[in-house]
Amino acid sequence: MSTTKVLHVIARMNVGGTARYVGNLVSNIPDSVLATGYVQGAEIEDGVTDQIRIYRISHLGRKISPINDFKSWLELRNIVKELKPEIIHTHTFKAGLIGRLVGRKIKHIHTFHGHLFGDQSFSRLEKGVITRIERFLGSRTDLLISVGEKVGNELRAEGIGTDNDWISISPGVTPLRKVDRKEARIELGLETNEILVGWMARMTSVKNPYLLLEVARGLPHIRFVMAGGGDLLGNIREIAPPNVKVIGWTDAALFWSAVDCAISTSDNEGMPIALIEAQLAGVPVIATDVGSCSEVVEHQITGIITSSESLKMQIEVERLVTDSGLRETMGVAAKKWSLRKFSPISMLTAHEDIYKHLAK
Repeated sequence: MSTTKVLHVIARMNVGGTARYVGNLVSNIPDSVLATGYVQGAEIEDGVTDQIRIYRISHLGRKISPINDFKSWLELRNIVKELKPEIIHTHTFKAGLIGRLVGRKIKHIHTFHGHLFGDQSFSRLEKGVITRIERFLGSRTDLLISVGEKVGNELRAEGIGTDNDWISISPGVTPLRKVDRKEARIELGLETNEILVGWMARMTSVKNPYLLLEVARGLPHIRFVMAGGGDLLGNIREIAPPNVKVIGWTDAALFWSAVDCAISTSDNEGMPIALIEAQLAGVPVIATDVGSCSEVVEHQITGIITSSESLKMQIEVERLVTDSGLRETMGVAAKKWSLRKFSPISMLTAHEDIYKHLAK
């Protein structure tokens, strides 16, 4: 059977939904290879990298560095000469910039796993520059993919690509193993007989862990647990109120087996894999209305979409924690909805069809 040789490029494979999305493609679609840099600072590399074929780009990192970025371009160009891929499929901004400037005669695909318009860590000037770059790169790209319809619509509104250049593909997510609730809590060092609200993400500014602490301070009688690492982990541990336990990086299967509700306080998102995994575990979700969260959570059916106002989030948390019937109903609906909407087979088939079409 003829296959299409695809080279995926991403700046780094830090623990999170994007790494699992890319890892899924490389692991399961024949003739797929990954080129990536190394994680930096407090980040941890996702375990999926141990299972796939990788070429390392030693100078590739998230931060803008003209010298290192040029060296990364040279490294990637050499990898392309060696592998001779038919398609270069880039993910995230930095890899998209470098990868779409290599191999003029090769087909190019770029996937947006989110965007930076709501990311407060970028200045208005930086966002403007990046948007102009994306408009230019869009004209050099054979296909643009958004992980979520809303994210794609927002990018097109900024003049990036045209309607004919875009498609949206939902992520395919495999349900995590189910662990006995009590055993999971014991292993994570959590209380075994209380309702727990779980937050899992990178502890960095765009995920706004400080909002979770603000919500928790307004609900001192409710227990919260925060999982994840990142540059803010130390500070969050220091200032967390008594009703919040911060456990750092942990196994997602254990975490979603241990908690009763999930909460997301992000300022900016694509289509968060962690929330899909929570729902697949039968855990209802409360999430801020950013990115494509409203495509992950069916409002008032599988969970609750709300604003980022602390008081409003407190009201929704209180409602879900105190109503066991609502939690159970939403949890059952969340699992059914997520199994249907986020099928790994559908995601892989959509990508294979695209690769075959472009290769022709």
